[in-house]
Amino acid sequence: MVDRARGLIITADDFGLHSRVNVAVERAHRHGVLTAASLMVGAPAAADAIARAYRLPQLRVGLHVVLADGNAIMPRAKIPALLDEHGRFGSNMARDGVRFFFSGRVRRQLGQEIRAQFDAFAKTGLTLDHVNTHKHFHLHPTVLGLILEIGRDYGMHAMRLPFELGAPLWMKPWISMVRARLSREGIAHNDYVIGIAGSGNMDEATLLAAIKALPRGVVEIYCHPAIDGGRPLSDGMQFYRHEDELQALLSPCVAAAIGAAAVRVGGFSDVPRKSSL
Repeated sequence: MVDRARGLIITADDFGLHSRVNVAVERAHRHGVLTAASLMVGAPAAADAIARAYRLPQLRVGLHVVLADGNAIMPRAKIPALLDEHGRFGSNMARDGVRFFFSGRVRRQLGQEIRAQFDAFAKTGLTLDHVNTHKHFHLHPTVLGLILEIGRDYGMHAMRLPFELGAPLWMKPWISMVRARLSREGIAHNDYVIGIAGSGNMDEATLLAAIKALPRGVVEIYCHPAIDGGRPLSDGMQFYRHEDELQALLSPCVAAAIGAAAVRVGGFSDVPRKSSL
């Protein structure tokens, strides 16, 4: 019997980053347990990801807002306070977080870029399943506020809550504030996430252990699958085991474990406002 108080979403982040990611997402959804993907609309292989998503009508696709270590949608001339000389967001999130909070000029440009990313997703014609951010930048109150404000105009109804069991104690009050804000705004969300501590290393053994210990509530397991290509997808992913993550999503043992867990599986579109998939 399925326990309706337990739900599971299995998401691939960075959809559109590279064709190697896109191929893995398609394989993991067609032949494995992947149910959702988060699209980087400004990434180099976004057009290929969108084309694949149209061939996968059951794949729930969301917007992966990029505000760090990635490409912007808007040209640098329009948002010079946000981008380096190559037209990319920087990787110093602590420094940028301070600027987001204290500088009105930076916040205005930030809002323009966030709106541009929502607009680019809307123009794909895909249904917006969820919204999250690259490197969980929506934990920043300014970023979260802007996404909530702008997202209303684009039908946003669900976001990732990046709360992992075992998170440091100092994070729990902060996560509680984010959860409360999402609830006040009527935004559906998961109760827990799995994939932060094991980022880049969500192999078969890790998935099996996570599924065996699923708590009650809605849990999102997210990962970064890709096919082998000989080079890291980015500087920050040099030690990611992308192919191992893909094989975990394709594993018959993982599929059997999900079936044995009697858990409802879907996307964020299946999560009611009170978080019971």
